[in-house]
Amino acid sequence: MVTTPTPAPGSVALITGGTGGFGRALATKLRGLEVTVVLTDLDSERNRQVAADLGCPFLPLDVTDPAANQAVVAQIEAEHGRLDAAFLNAGISAAKSDDALDLDEFMKVVNIDLFGVVYGAQAARPAIKRAGGGAIVVTASLAGLSPMAGDPGYSVAKGGAIAFVRSMAPRLAAEGTTISAICPGFADTAIIDRIRDEFTAAGFPVLTAEEVADAMVMAWTSAEPGAAYVIQPGVGVVPYKFKGVPAARTETGETAVVPEALRPPSMR
Repeated sequence: MVTTPTPAPGSVALITGGTGGFGRALATKLRGLEVTVVLTDLDSERNRQVAADLGCPFLPLDVTDPAANQAVVAQIEAEHGRLDAAFLNAGISAAKSDDALDLDEFMKVVNIDLFGVVYGAQAARPAIKRAGGGAIVVTASLAGLSPMAGDPGYSVAKGGAIAFVRSMAPRLAAEGTTISAICPGFADTAIIDRIRDEFTAAGFPVLTAEEVADAMVMAWTSAEPGAAYVIQPGVGVVPYKFKGVPAARTETGETAVVPEALRPPSMR
């Protein structure tokens, strides 16, 4: 039996969207492992009460604000001395599904689900490096690997988040930080509330928040840099195998090699 390593007691973790289903389940697991967990979410009495009930510090955060992300990380370092892991988990889906594309709603989803990840990673990166390395775990989705016709904004955002993880992985790995993505299928959280009855009627299995939280902990301690982990009921956690693209060839038919000057410093 393979045992997944656990975070070192005394580590400090940040969870964006921390008062939702995945965030609550993850906070509970990490607290049980003696990790200090800081929850962030939009400022409301409900969200502050959830954090208090979980025994976690709460910081209000709009993930679409780059400066606010920086300020939250600075406050965590000031109050807790370090940051070892950032779980960039905040996300929404479209409120409706029809043939019309609501551009305002599309951009709202992309700003939270994609740019919230970019701003969060940018803010957490130097702090995690100062702590001696750690992890950034991005909550993506199967929709980022197999786009959903009913929610283009969500599919674009989650697909972009996975591409961001893969492209950032080499430079972060050079600093001792692993960035990876988890890609759950349908899960029992508020994001499926409007179609929950359809799952029940069809007998379609959905993930529990605890199953996804287990994958998040694994990603912190054991993920391969740039990996995307699929999570499905009855399947477990499986690394997604990305297909390569055809390489360029020279006039003589040999595989072309990208010039060193065109590669990022972390890949030279």
